[in-house]
Amino acid sequence: MSLPGWLAPVAQGAEAITVHELTRFMPPEGSDARRGAVLMLFADLDGDGRGELVLTERAHHMRSHPGQVSFPGGTIDPGESAVEAALREAEEEIGLDPAEIEVFGELPELWLPPSNFAVTPVLGYWRERGHVHVVSTDEVHAIHHVAIDELLDPESRITVRHPSGWLGPGFLIGPGRDVILWGFTAGIIARLFDFLGWSGEWDTARMRDLPDHMLQGDPTPTAPTRPNTRFEE
Repeated sequence: MSLPGWLAPVAQGAEAITVHELTRFMPPEGSDARRGAVLMLFADLDGDGRGELVLTERAHHMRSHPGQVSFPGGTIDPGESAVEAALREAEEEIGLDPAEIEVFGELPELWLPPSNFAVTPVLGYWRERGHVHVVSTDEVHAIHHVAIDELLDPESRITVRHPSGWLGPGFLIGPGRDVILWGFTAGIIARLFDFLGWSGEWDTARMRDLPDHMLQGDPTPTAPTRPNTRFEE
């Protein structure tokens, strides 16, 4: 597969990066975590630049993680691979045609302690961007096409604070930069970009609290955890 020059470092980085560069927690011994997959979808932009990421904003009335910006994805069904699950979920959520996507890699399986999910991020390239739309308003509030250069802009970077005291990397996205990208998805993006050497300096003291509609659930671990001491957040 021939990838554009801006995307080649991502493919190379995916082969070299380990779980220790992406998360600070490791699954406990004998973990019975549920398996899931998400699609980290890269698409070309008109003109120069590093392209864009296609993200979804969860419905604001959902009981779990309402309003959270995420990659399309979900549970891996019996007999499915991570790639098959990620593409199926993207089709069900935003009408993405799997035939249009070139899968070029996977990131290491990552553990989410609060939900006890072991999630594989699948890397996909949308060479000829087609049409996507919100298939179910019960699940998806909006679709965000976010330029990578916008994510790398220091003015887009924030530290997110949860009432529990949890702090983590975040981004301001959307036309008015009024949508907060945080949690698992923001962590993957921030740490992958750090690993690739794409990230520049930004004001880590610029803090944003989560809006009320995002405050259902708690990002702090609720399942037993084994700290990954090689990772410092």
